[in-house]
Amino acid sequence: MLNQKRVVIDFVSPQINNGEFFIKRVVNEVVNVDAHILADGHDVLGASVLYKNEKDSKWNEERMHLVVNDEWKASFVVEKQGFYTYKVEGWVDYALNWQHGIERKIDDNQHVNSELLEGIEFLKTISKKANKTEKEHLLRLIKLFEDSENYDEAIKEAVSEKLHNIFLKYPAKILANTSKEYKVYVDRLKARFSTWYEFFPRSASENEGVHGTFKDCERLLPRITKMGFDIVYLPPIHPIGEVNRKGKNNTTEAFEGDVGSTWGIGSKHGGHKDIHPQLGSLKDFKTLIRKAKDEGLEIAMDYALQAAPDHPWVKEHPEWFKWRPDGTVQYAENPPKKYQDILPIYWESKDYKNLWKECLDTLLYWIDCGINIFRVDNPHTKPFYFWNWIISEVKQKHPDVIFLAEAFTTPKVMARLAKEGYTQSYTYFTWRNSKHEFIEYMNELTQSELKEFMQPNFWPNTPDINPYHLQGANDSKFIQRYVLAATLSSSIGIYGPVFEQMISDSLPGREEYLNSEKFQICHYDWSLENKLTTIIAKINSIRRQNTALQQTNNIKFCHIENDNLMAFYKWDQDKANELLIIVSLDPYYAQQGTVQIPLYDLGVQQGHQIQVQDLVTGSSYNWFNEWNFIELHPTLPFHIFKINK
Repeated sequence: MLNQKRVVIDFVSPQINNGEFFIKRVVNEVVNVDAHILADGHDVLGASVLYKNEKDSKWNEERMHLVVNDEWKASFVVEKQGFYTYKVEGWVDYALNWQHGIERKIDDNQHVNSELLEGIEFLKTISKKANKTEKEHLLRLIKLFEDSENYDEAIKEAVSEKLHNIFLKYPAKILANTSKEYKVYVDRLKARFSTWYEFFPRSASENEGVHGTFKDCERLLPRITKMGFDIVYLPPIHPIGEVNRKGKNNTTEAFEGDVGSTWGIGSKHGGHKDIHPQLGSLKDFKTLIRKAKDEGLEIAMDYALQAAPDHPWVKEHPEWFKWRPDGTVQYAENPPKKYQDILPIYWESKDYKNLWKECLDTLLYWIDCGINIFRVDNPHTKPFYFWNWIISEVKQKHPDVIFLAEAFTTPKVMARLAKEGYTQSYTYFTWRNSKHEFIEYMNELTQSELKEFMQPNFWPNTPDINPYHLQGANDSKFIQRYVLAATLSSSIGIYGPVFEQMISDSLPGREEYLNSEKFQICHYDWSLENKLTTIIAKINSIRRQNTALQQTNNIKFCHIENDNLMAFYKWDQDKANELLIIVSLDPYYAQQGTVQIPLYDLGVQQGHQIQVQDLVTGSSYNWFNEWNFIELHPTLPFHIFKINK
C-alpha cells in the first residue's frame, strides 16, 4: 500500500468491538478519548478529536494533549440527544516542529538566520487563516525575520508564547491521518438516573379480595411521588390466559377465582395490544399515564414476548409457534422452573418478518398511548439481532424511549444485550452480600469496558427473587440493602409494597415468595409508614439533590479495617459534589473502624480541615487527619456524608 502519511493512530478508546457498537452517554456528559499517536523520527506531533451530532454538517474539534509514552487525551461534551460521531486526527505539525527546532538551536547559541527565513513560509500560510489582529502580527514577524539587522528581536519573537499559541490555533495539517469513525448514542438523563417503584395494579384496591383497577392506581401516585420515585413500573396489564392458567403459589391447577400469572398473556379478551378488562379501559389507562405525569412520574410497561395457549396469535399466526408431531406446543421452561401457561415464540419461523413487524407495532402502539419506558421480560431468550433491529427502529423515531433488560443470565449475554441497544440492565446486585463481592462487582461494572455501554439498575428484590439474605431479615437489613442500591448505582428499583413492608416469607429452600403476587391478588395497607419507608424517602431526596449519586461510574472504595464496614467516595462530573458513603453490613451488632479519606482525590493535604455533613441526621464533623474513626449501629447502619473542603 502506497501511503505517505507518517502518523500512526492506534488504540483509540472508548470504542466497542472496534466500532461495531456505539458507546453510550446522556445529555451533557463528557466523552474522554484516548489514543496512541506516534510517528517516525522526533518531529512534533499534533492531534485532535473531531466530533459532531448526527444533525450537524460540520465537525467540532478538541485538541488532544500528550500525556506520556505517545498516549494522547482529549474530551468533548455531548449536548444533544441522538448519535454523535467522533474520530481522532493526527499530523506532524511542521510549524511547531520549526519553532521547537529553532528554540533548541538558539539555546545552543547557534546562528539561525536561515531558520528564520524558513519560518516565513509557515507565517504566510497561517496569515491567510488568521484574524485581523493576528494577521497584522504575523506580517510584522515576516518583515522582522527577513531583516537581519534586528536579529535579537527576531529570535525572541520566533520562540515567543504568542507565536506558539497562534501555531496551535492554526495547525499545519500536512499529510494528516485519521482513525476510523466511532459513534456514541446520547440519551436523556433518566437513562442514567432513575428510581423505579413496582406494584401490581390488580392488588391496588383498598378492599381486600377485590380486583384493583387503574382508578385505584391513581390513588397511589401521590404516595409514590412523596417517597421520591420517578418511575412506576407495572407488570403486564394485558388479558391473562385461561388455558393452563396457574393457581396460587405456581400450582398447575387453577381453581375458581384464581387470577393466573400476569405474564401468561392473551385470552379471548385479546393479546399484547389489549388491556385486562378488570383493570379498566384504554381511556382509563391513558388517564393514569397523564395523572402520573402530573405527579412527576412516568409509567413503565412490561414488554413480554410470549403467549398463553389461548392468545389470539396462536390461531391467527400458528407459524409463530413450533408445533410438535402430536399437535401441541412445548410450554416454556427455564429449569427448574416450568411455565405451563406460556407458549414460547418460535423465532426461527419462516414468517419471522411479519412476527418482527407485529412486535414492533406493539411497541409503537403503546408509545402512541404515552409510554416511553419498557421493562423487557427475559430478553436473553430472544435473538440478539432482533433486539438490535427493534430498538434501533424505535429510537430512530422516539429517542426518549428507555429499555430495561430483565436478563438475569450470564455476564457476557447481559453485556451483549447492552451492546445491542438496551438502555439499562438488571444486575447481580440482588445476590451480592459481602464487602468483597460488592467491591469486585462494582469494579467490574465501573472499571472495565462495561462502563461505556451498560447502565446497571440495582434491585434489592423483584417478584421473581426473594433473596436468601432478606428472608426473615430485620429492618436494618432492608435499610442496608436499599442504601447500598441507592448509593452504588444511579438507577435503582424495588418491588415496592413487598419490600417496604418487609414481607419475606418464602417457599421452603427457594428464593421465591410464598403466596407470590405473580399468581394471586394481594392486599396491602397502602397508608403504612414505618422506619424503612421514611428512610427510603429520605435517601431518594438525597439522590435528587446530589449529582454525585446521579451517575454510577465515579466511585472509589476507601480502605477501612473491618469487613463489616464498607466505605466509598463518589463525585459528579465537575467534582462540584463529593460524597463519602459508609455502610455497615452487619444488621445485628454495632461495628467500628477507621476509614482512610482519599486526600489525593479530594485535592487536599494531611492536616487540612474537611467538614463532613451527614445528609440524613444533619450532624457535621470536622476531620483533620487522613484516618478517621467510624461507628455504626443497626438502628441507622449508614452515613451519607457530604464533603465540604
